[in-house]
Amino acid sequence: MKNKSSHFSISRILCRAAMEAILIDCVQKSLRHFMYRNAIFICELLCAEFPSEVNLQLLASCYLCNNQAYAAYQILKGTQMAQSRYLFALSCFRMDLLAEAEKALSPTHDSNLEVPNGAAGHYLLGLIYRYTDRRKSAVLHFKLALSMDPLFWAAYEELCLLGSAEEAAAVFGEAAVQTIHKQQQQQQQHAFSTQKFVTGSEDHSQASARSFEDASSRQLKNANSNSAKDAFGGYQGAVASSIAGNQLASCAASGLSFYNTPSPMASQLSGIAPPPVCKNLQQNAVTASNESLPRSTVNTTLQAPRRKFVDEGKLRKISGRLFSDSGPRRSTRLAGEAGGNTNSTSTASTGNGTSHSTKYTGNSRSSNAGLRSVTIRKGQGWASESFEEGIRHDAFDDSRLLAQASVTPTSSCDARSVDQDAGAVSLSRTAYDDSRIHNGAKEILVLLRLLGEGYRLSCTYKCQDALDIYQKLPPKHYNTGWVLSQVGRAYFELIDYLEADRAFSLARRLCPYSLDGMDIYSTVLYVLKQLQYLPLFPLFCDGCYWPDMKVRDLFLQHLKEDMKLSYLAQELLSTDRLAPQTWCAMGNCYSLQKDHDMALKNFQRAVQLNSKFAYAHTLCGHEHVALEDFESGIRSFQSALCVDPRHYNAWYGLGMVYLRQEKFEFAEHHFRRAFQINPCSSVIMSYLGTALHALKRNEEALMMMEKAIVADKKNPLPVYQKAIILSSMGTYDEALEVLEELKEYAPRECSIYALMGKIYKRRNMYDKAMLHFGIALDLKPSAADVATIKAAIEKLHVPDDLDDSL
Repeated sequence: MKNKSSHFSISRILCRAAMEAILIDCVQKSLRHFMYRNAIFICELLCAEFPSEVNLQLLASCYLCNNQAYAAYQILKGTQMAQSRYLFALSCFRMDLLAEAEKALSPTHDSNLEVPNGAAGHYLLGLIYRYTDRRKSAVLHFKLALSMDPLFWAAYEELCLLGSAEEAAAVFGEAAVQTIHKQQQQQQQHAFSTQKFVTGSEDHSQASARSFEDASSRQLKNANSNSAKDAFGGYQGAVASSIAGNQLASCAASGLSFYNTPSPMASQLSGIAPPPVCKNLQQNAVTASNESLPRSTVNTTLQAPRRKFVDEGKLRKISGRLFSDSGPRRSTRLAGEAGGNTNSTSTASTGNGTSHSTKYTGNSRSSNAGLRSVTIRKGQGWASESFEEGIRHDAFDDSRLLAQASVTPTSSCDARSVDQDAGAVSLSRTAYDDSRIHNGAKEILVLLRLLGEGYRLSCTYKCQDALDIYQKLPPKHYNTGWVLSQVGRAYFELIDYLEADRAFSLARRLCPYSLDGMDIYSTVLYVLKQLQYLPLFPLFCDGCYWPDMKVRDLFLQHLKEDMKLSYLAQELLSTDRLAPQTWCAMGNCYSLQKDHDMALKNFQRAVQLNSKFAYAHTLCGHEHVALEDFESGIRSFQSALCVDPRHYNAWYGLGMVYLRQEKFEFAEHHFRRAFQINPCSSVIMSYLGTALHALKRNEEALMMMEKAIVADKKNPLPVYQKAIILSSMGTYDEALEVLEELKEYAPRECSIYALMGKIYKRRNMYDKAMLHFGIALDLKPSAADVATIKAAIEKLHVPDDLDDSL
């Protein structure tokens, strides 16, 4: 009676373990197939039937995959496990609850708790510090993430955006190679220890099973009143009890919880011991060699009837997937004694008639050759398993079986010899694998050094140097969407809009699904179209950068494609309506048509979709300025700076607002901040010089214009501003000399002739002044410039101070 009660208890435990494993496998399969609704439903059942924090983590992960961070937030609130804290922090971050996210990752009440998930946890904490304006702490955690994982590219990207990245050669150098090498070695050592752990559990369980088998056989002979079926049931119950006890002891020794993870089911229904129930065991690395070892045929028949607790087809399916994820699959041993019957052809099988194979890490020709001297079962065929979802041919690795067959009471010396040979082969293979890992890591880091240095230089606005670095990439890496987008950005910053358009167009053709950089591309097309209508030297250009006038005709020819920007916006809209880049392109379309109200709505939609998208805030600011709403424009630019303090476009936009409001001190401050971030922009230098000139600091203004001319000799704007400054300082001859050179460069710009007319008027050379005013009017200037020129003609003989407002 007691045996029956114990047998029923063990059966119930095994049945519930199978139930939990089936549910977990279904959830994981749904997640792999991106069926998130199904995963959530099944995982709700799992948590109701088997409430545990580990299962709650799985449920929260399902909700996070389904973009329901609020659900994961409620599920994990108050949990304490490391993974739970990480998932809770990620949920808080997505909900913009940065204070709670920080508290979950680095609780102040317990300084002994480490940041969970290593590099990923430090990266998330760095993002939190970045968006709460704690730059030094953000930099520290990004560097920690990168030191833990040299391949954590996102952390290096953030360091570049913060302007705190070291040179890529230092970050992705030999130290990074050693770190990757060490990580791979630790993974291999962990996989090896996992194999030993599983093997030891099998050995102990099988020894208990064999001892009990002998006892059961004697009991069957003596107890004639018991049926064969009851005897076999008692045998299974005792074996299952022994297995469960061994698994509990093994998990306790390793510090793992038995009930936190799904239990093995199928193999527990037989006398063959299963692998231990430890969810956190790492999966072995996939073998590098495609060659397979000789296979052994597995007999799938049992000598005695078996008791089914649940559907065995499902058990085979679940156990096969479960153990392939949790550790190395192991071949089962012979059911009988190793030397009991020399003619025996029985092979290993699990309780449900299926075999398990052993896959070793780094399985190669050398491992096969090391055991070639052992001839037992050599040359046998493959084992095959038929599942509900199809036929699965499972490889049966006979190397471990051969070694076990050699270990008998009469052949201990042979066993030691085999172990020594296998150890030598293992050492040789390990050395070979170490060499391959080292060389592979070096090749990866060589590529990352080029990409990283190019990106770092782009973020520090050394764009020509960045382009030179990108040119060193192999063609297969240069012709990728990400690299070409970075090339387009670099040309955009260099005010080479034609080349930027070519780079972005190629990126668009190669990766039509990628939206990276499409907001900048839409601005490139916007500026190209604007150049048909804007003069070369207006007082304010609202963020438009001016190209080399020698290629002005090329621009006009290029702009025959009037619908290019509209076509891009429609393509992006059909690709992803929820991307901020899409609405930035739409807003640029409306802004180009002077519909600033509709443009503003589109830019605000981009901000709504991603409040951390700094460029969308900046574009909103420009539209507010176009609508003469300067206060709202200032707020939008400041919002952009809250997201990214190094977003120089927002500093530039604020400078333009204050310049238009004639708040020259504020304008000079904001232009200077933009210049500190981007010291290579001749446009920023030009407007900084303009602000200094308005503050009567002419010497500083002249020096800044000289820097702007040197920075970009193709940009005529600083040359024009230099002539204005020289004329205001009374050096008319130098100013006229500069303007004569500029006239050769841009012969059809009315602003040049108007300024020359003002200078000639100041020198009382009225005939030349009238000539140049007339030429300026003939070149069809804007209405405002027409009024200014006509006013100057009317006052031609009236002495007045030189008006340098043109």
